[in-house]
Amino acid sequence: MLTVDHLSMEFSSRPVLDDITFLINRKERIALVGKNGAGKTTLLRLIAGEYQPTSGRIAREAGMTIGYLPQIMLHQDGRTLRDEVMTVYESQKEHTDEAHFIAEMDKTIIGLGFERRDFDRPCSEFSGGWRMRIELAKILLRHPDLLLLDEPTNHLDIESIQWLEEFLKTSPSAVLMVSHDRAFIDNVCGRTIEITLGRIYDYNVNYSRFVELRKERHDQQVRAYQNQQKMIQETEEFIERFRYKATKAVQVQSRIKQLEKLERLEVDLEDTSRLNLRFPPAPRSGDFPLIVEDLRKDFGEHNVFHDVTFTIRRGEKVAFVGKNGEGKTTLVKCIMGQLDYLGTLKIGHNVKIGYFAQNQAALLDENRTVFETIDYVAVGDIRTKIRDILGAFMFGGEASEKKVKVLSGGERSRLAMIKLLLEPCNLLILDEPTNHLDMSSKDVLKTALQAFDGTVICVSHDRDFLNGLVSKVYEFGGGKVKEHLGGIYDFLRTKKIQSLNELNTRATRENPRLSSRPSADNAPTSSKADYAAQKAAAAERRKKERQIAETEEAIAALEAQQAELEQLLSQPENQTPENFQRYESVKHQIEQKLYEWEILNED
Repeated sequence: MLTVDHLSMEFSSRPVLDDITFLINRKERIALVGKNGAGKTTLLRLIAGEYQPTSGRIAREAGMTIGYLPQIMLHQDGRTLRDEVMTVYESQKEHTDEAHFIAEMDKTIIGLGFERRDFDRPCSEFSGGWRMRIELAKILLRHPDLLLLDEPTNHLDIESIQWLEEFLKTSPSAVLMVSHDRAFIDNVCGRTIEITLGRIYDYNVNYSRFVELRKERHDQQVRAYQNQQKMIQETEEFIERFRYKATKAVQVQSRIKQLEKLERLEVDLEDTSRLNLRFPPAPRSGDFPLIVEDLRKDFGEHNVFHDVTFTIRRGEKVAFVGKNGEGKTTLVKCIMGQLDYLGTLKIGHNVKIGYFAQNQAALLDENRTVFETIDYVAVGDIRTKIRDILGAFMFGGEASEKKVKVLSGGERSRLAMIKLLLEPCNLLILDEPTNHLDMSSKDVLKTALQAFDGTVICVSHDRDFLNGLVSKVYEFGGGKVKEHLGGIYDFLRTKKIQSLNELNTRATRENPRLSSRPSADNAPTSSKADYAAQKAAAAERRKKERQIAETEEAIAALEAQQAELEQLLSQPENQTPENFQRYESVKHQIEQKLYEWEILNED
C-alpha cells in the first residue's frame, strides 16, 4: 500500500533519518518507537506529505488516503462541535448515507469522552485537549486507508483510550502510531518499528516482545562495537609505533587504508535498563497521612464534588482516575492548600509532601544548568549517579549543560520530576507525571515509586504505569468520588468498559432521554412545561454568560497587573522579596480565575 524507499532526511546538515526502507501493508497496525528526538514525528510528517525528503522517495498506491493527527485545527468561530464534525460528511456525502454517518458520528464523539450536551457547544469553548479529540473524531470518521497518529492518548482518559483501542483494532485502516502508552500500543499493534541513530529496526511483534528482542540485539551490537573499538585501538597503536620505521612502511600504509575503508559501527550505549534509582528514605509519618470527611468544592454555582469521604493509610499507593474536568486536580489542589473548600481535610502527623503538578516546571531556577539543578538537591551516594539519572530522563551528554531557561516545556517537566525524586518526603502527590516521559523514563520512575516506602497519590490515565503500582483506585465522576479496592485492571474489569456497545448501553441506561436524536416521526409535542423548562434554561445560560464575561474582565485586569510587575522586576533594583511575592500572588490569582472560567464554560 505504501513504500518508504531509501529515505533520508537532514535538518541543517544534521542527519535525522539515514537511508531507511520499509513497507506498510493494508490493515497493518504498526507502533513507531524510539527516544525523543529520534525522528518519529519527522517520519510521520514525511509520509503525510508535510515534509519533502532529502533523498529517497515514498510511493503510495493510486487514490490512497491518509489521515494525520496532529493536523492544523481550523475550527471556524461559532461552529458547533456537531457542525465541525459534520464537515466530514459534507466532503463525503456522495459516498455516505447521512443517517448512517450521524449514527457513527454520535458513537465516535461519545466514545472520545464528549456528552450529548456538548454537541451544540461552539468549538471555541473547548480547551486544546478537547479540540484534539474533535480533530481525532474527524479523522476517524473519514476512514482513511492509513492513519498516522502522533501521541493520540495524551489528552484522553482511561475510558476514551479503551474505546479508541477497540475502534482501531476493528478499523479497516492501516495504522502507524507514535505513543508512549505501552498498554495502548501493545493492545493495538502487532508490529514495531524502532528508529535509533537515524536507522530503523523492524520487528513483526508487539511492543512487549520487541523489548525482549531489542535487548538481545543491543547486547550483540555492544559486543560487536567493543570488538571493533579494540581492533581500531590496536591498529592505531601499531601505526603510531611504526609510522617512521622504513621496514614497516608497507604494513603501516596497509593498516591506514584498512581503517579508512572500515565501516564504523554505531551503537546507542545509553542503556539505562539496569539503573537503580531510589527515593531517599521517607521520614516516618502518622498512620493516616490524609483524612477527608464530607468534602465539598464549588466554583460559584458549579459543584465539582460533594460528600467526599475517604482515608489513606501510611504506605498506601492510590490512583485518582476519571474523565477530565471531574475534579481530580481540584482535590489535589485542596490537599495542597491552594484552594478553599467545605468539609474536613486533615494532613497527618509529620507528613512531608512532595508535589508534582503540571506547572511545577515554572518553579525551577532558570539560571542554573540541568546538572546544577539536580546537583543542588542531591545528597549522599546518589551524587555519584547524577549523570546516569539525567541520561535516564533524556538529559545525557551535552544536554545536561543546558540552562533551564532554554529548555522546552516538556524538558522542564522532566527536570522537575528528577528534582522531586531526590527530595526527602513521605507523601508523594503526582498529577499526570508521565505526560512528557518516554517508556524507559517511565520505567525508571515506576520502579522508584514501587520501592518508595512512603505514601503515593497518582493522578494518571496511563494503565501500564499504574499497573502493579497502586492497590486502590478512587474514581471521580458525577460530583462523587468512589473507592475501588484492587489495582487498575481490577477497577477496569469492575467497570466493564470493554467495547463501544457496552459504553453506549451504559450511557443510555444512565440517561435514556439522550439515547438518540428525535426524528420527525417521534418528536416530542410542545407543552407549557417544555416552554417553561426552555425559558429557565435560557435564563441560566444568560447568567453563566454574564459570569464568564465578569471572569474574563477580572483576568484581563490581573494580566495587566502581571505585565506591570514584570516590567518592574526587569530592573535589578526592584527585584525585592516583596515584589516577587506580589508577582507570585497575581500569578496564582490568574490561575484561579482561569480555572473558574474553564468550569463556567464547561457548565
